[in-house]
Amino acid sequence: MNRLTTSFIFCLFLWLLWSGMYQPLMLILGVASCLLVAWVTSQLQVVDSSERPLLIFARMIGYVPWIGLEIIKSNIDVAKRIWARDMPISPTIVTVPATQKTALGLVIHANSITMTPGTLSIDVEPGLIEVHALTADSIPDLKNGEMDRRVTRLEGTR
Repeated sequence: MNRLTTSFIFCLFLWLLWSGMYQPLMLILGVASCLLVAWVTSQLQVVDSSERPLLIFARMIGYVPWIGLEIIKSNIDVAKRIWARDMPISPTIVTVPATQKTALGLVIHANSITMTPGTLSIDVEPGLIEVHALTADSIPDLKNGEMDRRVTRLEGTR
């Protein structure tokens, strides 16, 4: 399957899943918009040949629960710090390694860091992500590389 086809199928699947609209006119407009998006992304060469959206989407089934749990744990930690009288924060900037081989993998890693409360990806370049952390306590979690390993596995490279 070529990239245009896989992008179209991926886009259409997400549209059908999230829209919840199955009337004939809406289905025709949905298919047309997914075709347009797939064509535009193929023309812009947004997805390179090593990135297969359907395979990454299939691997997300294992990644989403893990990142969801990390987000919940970070939410609880940040809420405790906000409610504490002395508000124990120690803003820190650190650079963490990123072993992803594709641009999509690097973006997923950086966005996963940003989605986790208390951390924010502020600069991304191949091999490195600069992160602002609300506390120095969260630095070991970033440095241990668990998220990096999971995202690398998600993108399908080792």
